[in-house]
Formats: sequence, C-alpha cells, structure tokens
Amino acid sequence: MSKRKYRAVQVKDVSTSQLKESLVGRSVVAIDVAKEDFFAAVMDALREVRVTVKWKHPVQSDEFVRFVSAVAESVELDIAMEPTGVYGDALRARLCTAGHEVYRVSPKRAHDMAEVYDGVPSWHDAKSAAIIAKLHLDGASEKWPVASDYERRLKAALRVLDLHHQEELRNRNRLQSCLARHWPELTRILSAGSATVLELLKAYGGPATLAADADGARELMGSVGGRFLSQEKIDAVVASAQTTFGMDPIDEEVRLVQAVAGECRRHQQASKAARRRVEEISASSGSSRHMAPVVGKTTAAVLTASVGDATKYDTAAAYEKSFGMNLKEKSSGKQRGALHITKRGPGTARLYLYLAVLRLIMSDVVVRAWYAKKVKRDGGTRQKAIVAIMRKLIRALWYVAQGEAFDSAKLFDVGRLKLEPANTTQETATM
Repeated sequence: MSKRKYRAVQVKDVSTSQLKESLVGRSVVAIDVAKEDFFAAVMDALREVRVTVKWKHPVQSDEFVRFVSAVAESVELDIAMEPTGVYGDALRARLCTAGHEVYRVSPKRAHDMAEVYDGVPSWHDAKSAAIIAKLHLDGASEKWPVASDYERRLKAALRVLDLHHQEELRNRNRLQSCLARHWPELTRILSAGSATVLELLKAYGGPATLAADADGARELMGSVGGRFLSQEKIDAVVASAQTTFGMDPIDEEVRLVQAVAGECRRHQQASKAARRRVEEISASSGSSRHMAPVVGKTTAAVLTASVGDATKYDTAAAYEKSFGMNLKEKSSGKQRGALHITKRGPGTARLYLYLAVLRLIMSDVVVRAWYAKKVKRDGGTRQKAIVAIMRKLIRALWYVAQGEAFDSAKLFDVGRLKLEPANTTQETATM
C-alpha cells in the first residue's frame, strides 16, 4: 500500500478544474466530522479516491462549501457524512441550503469496514472519509435532510423538559439524604418530592423551626396540599417534627435544606411548564398529533423527536428498526441463538415506549389478555411479553401516523384469546 494513500491537502490548494476532469461517473464527497479538523474524500464511480482534502471548522468551512459547489457544477455529486454528535450539523445545514443532497452513513458500518477496506485495522480521519465514500457508493446510506422546524422545535422543548426533570431528581436525592439525618419520619408520611414537603422545607428548613410554628405549618400544608392532603397527615407531620429521632440541624444545615428544597421545587414547577409546552407542540402537527391519543402527548413527542416523523418511513418495519426494536440472531452451525432486539436506536424513546406499553396493559382488555397468556407460555417471564408488545405497538403507530385508527384487536389473534365480544371494546391509553 502506498505511503501517500491517505495524504490530505488543504481545501484551498485543490484545483477544482483538474479534479473534475479526473472524476468518472457519479461521485461522492464523504466527510469525516470532528470538532475542528475535518477531512473529506472525493471518490468517483470507479471507487477511486481522487483527492482527500482537510480544513479547519468553522473558519474554513465556507471555503469547503464553495469547493463542493464548484465541483458539482459539471459532475453529479452526492455528499455523505457520519452522524458524529452535533459537530457536523452546521456544515450539513449549509450544504443543504446550497442545494446539495446529503446522505448519512452509519458509524457502526464505517467502523466495521475499517480492516475490510485496506486489510489494516487502523482508523484515522482520512481513511474514515474514504470508507464513508465507498459505503455510500455501495448503497449503504440514506438521505439526511435537515430536520423540519416542527421537529427542531419539538426536540428543543423536550431537552428543556429533560433538563428540569433531571435537576429535580438530583435535588430530590440530595433532600432525601438531608431528611434521613435530620427528620427521617417525614418521608414515611409524605413523599420527599411532593409539593407540600418542598414548600414546607423551603419555609422552615427543619423540624425544630416547624414545631415552633405548628399552626403556621398546618396552614401552609393545607393551602399547598388542598383536598389531596388529609388532616390526619397534616397532624402526623407536625407530631413527627415535635418528636423526631433525627439530629438537630445547625443554622447552616437548615439553610442547606431550604436551598435544596427551593431548587427542587423550582425545577419541579419548570418541569411541569415544560411538559405542557411539549404537549402543545406535539398536538399542533405531524404524526405525533395522531399518536398522542394512543400513547400520550409526551410519549408521542419523544418518539417523533427521536427518529423523526413516522410518515417519512416507507414501511412499518423501517420505523420499528429506527428505534432498535428489530430482532437480531447469533447462530452458528447447529447452535441457534435466541432472538434479541438490536437496541441500535434512541434509548430514551424505547423507555417511553416501554412505559406506554405498561399503561396499555393496564387499560386495554385485549392487550392485557394477550400479555397474560404470553407470560404464562414463557414460564412467568414478563420482559419478553412486554418487548413483544412494544414491537407490535411501534408498528401500529406507523399506521396510526398515516391516519388509521388504532385498534389493539388487529395486533393479536383475538379469537385465540377467547374474549367475550363486549370485552374487546378499546380503551384509549393516555399519558
């Protein structure tokens, strides 16, 4: 192999006229994305790399876009990239704006191709670009347009929701440790993350100060808890503050509890507002609007933000695969391995889908009956039944996104479930 096989030149030093003369047939510019040091291989239909260019992103990326446009003036040219985090998003958007069609190549495919490509297991930027180019020309890529404004809006809203939700959980855990030391009885009466407990700790910070103002504490708990909080629990909280086994907190520890409770409450309220915003966007347009009555507005939004609008997939199987819910097998000779889902998709989306299935089992008679029979058939193993329903549900959602009504009876052989006709009436699952 030539020592200069992967030699790269600065994009500004390439003669586009000479390059265009050397290219044969439909060609591709394949980009290896990094934080700053970008590489691109130009490969033609003969699978020959005619030049590998490099540049600094973002300071020289405009020059690279001009280079691509100049080559594309007289040559059929595609652009292929790896989805390396978000580092390539700005360049992809600029290339799409310039009228170029961008394709995505799986990083897993590219990595697996490393030794096959040149017989050497090494992996570096210039070689990665060449492999991406070859995979694209071999048909192992898919179109990768910039997400619509709706999908971007939905994804940003979900990130805001996740930000506040995660911070709420972190501060709730901090609060749990403080209460275990100073007021362990409180969490046996009310949840540490309840609005009542958070407002109570914001105001008093510890059991001693609350016990000194029992009437004020009762009034505060009544106003926050409302009809959902019984008088018995209010009295129990006050009594526990007066007789707690916990250590007496010093002044700075009281301030710590107040600060943590205040932050937890702030993120809790912000999380609720963010969830409402997600649901508003989800209900406005796109396939999530059709899926929301089946799995809930937030879950529908998560699914759409994770893999895009369901209507852009040609088949239900392709939609299922995007979530990593398609099956894989590992067998050899007489050995037959068990089937498992690939999990090559967004884990968050699978989590929300999992929770949606649990709700569906509780609310839908047909799903619950099939689930019970499947668990019994598998010797009591529940996870296999849940995963099976997840796969059926995600395919059903693809049809729902096309405008069809959801009917769980179509997912199973209802006749074998031996349900009474009246029991097959569907109940809608909500978030």
